[in-house]
Amino acid sequence: MKRLIFLIIPVFIYGESLKSLLDYASQKSDLVVSKTLTQKAKASEVDSRESAYYPTIDAGAFYQSLDERTLLQAGDVYSGYAKVSFDIYDGGKKSALLSKSENEYKASSFDSEYTKKSLSLQIVQDFFNIKSLKATLVSREEARKSLQEQLTRMQRFFEAKVATKDDVDRLQAAYDTNIYEMESIKLQILSAKKSLELKVGKSIETLDDSKFIEFAKHDIELIDSVKSLMAQKDALVDGAESVDSIYYPQLKIEDTYSVYGYERSDASHPEGVDNQNRLLLSLNMRLFDKGSVAKSKEAIMINSQALNVQVSYFKKEQAMRYDLALSAIETSNIKIKSARSALVAATSAFKTISKKYDAGIVDNVVYLDALSSQTEAKALYEKSMNDLEIAYAAYYYYAGKNIEEFLQ
Repeated sequence: MKRLIFLIIPVFIYGESLKSLLDYASQKSDLVVSKTLTQKAKASEVDSRESAYYPTIDAGAFYQSLDERTLLQAGDVYSGYAKVSFDIYDGGKKSALLSKSENEYKASSFDSEYTKKSLSLQIVQDFFNIKSLKATLVSREEARKSLQEQLTRMQRFFEAKVATKDDVDRLQAAYDTNIYEMESIKLQILSAKKSLELKVGKSIETLDDSKFIEFAKHDIELIDSVKSLMAQKDALVDGAESVDSIYYPQLKIEDTYSVYGYERSDASHPEGVDNQNRLLLSLNMRLFDKGSVAKSKEAIMINSQALNVQVSYFKKEQAMRYDLALSAIETSNIKIKSARSALVAATSAFKTISKKYDAGIVDNVVYLDALSSQTEAKALYEKSMNDLEIAYAAYYYYAGKNIEEFLQ
């Protein structure tokens, strides 16, 4: 009893539900962390663009020493200054760049959400595929035990001269083939588990049972990858406007206050002013550049049109996959009914044929066929159940929802 409890305890300690895996991946997965950092960088860019609206204040100093003094200028001059600058009008460049950064931030936010949701769908697929593989392994293990019993029994009959060598060989071949399939399935489980661990971002011991709530139809909403493309398109349009601003007047004001000091001065090399305040109002406007800026804007707008076409395509793809996911749910329900019926029939047939085989009424060919049918029926039934859960996840994903919200 103590040994049994010892074996069961790790399951409760290390068992991972699908919801816990999704929650962990949404925060700790390397892909999610990368997208989150990119999002933070874009937020900082927005703050930077907003700060550009404020005046700038600069401070500086210089020291000048002439070996051969210039007439009417002291040999050594040093100065400290402070300058305040403000763009009165920049042709809308700052507002366009701010809007561009805001749209890039939106795009990065949608990218972050898309990564989380896309990763969640992949995790769900891996989770239930592992469940299906483990169910197949369990059915193969049950078949191994049955084959082991019959092989041992037939070997005794052969030793007693009441069975032939080919009777033993058929069972031995079936037993060895089943072992081969079991090892192949174990490798598939290991591969799928490692893939799941990579996506989640941590090691996983065992998986608990998980399923989605009862299905309910939802209206389709744009997925985040499409929203991201739309925001990127808007950012390109803003970028084109910032480039175009160079054709507008650029009006700037600067006020500089300087304090001066002098050395090596005399009547021929007098000192200058002790302090000076300079107010500068400048106006600049691009008159000719042989279409350089216009062509740059045109290139940006063409890229914007390309993104617009992509948006149109991915909207259609989402609608298509939404419909396919809905059909997959309907198909999976039909498969479950068929698989359940097949399992009941195969189990009943195997019980009957097993008794007949033990009584010597049927040969081992019939027995092996019945065992194979039962093994396959068990695996297919479990797979059909897990495929339904995967279909649910795909449906909610392409409906634009958060998958984890629909888990029980």
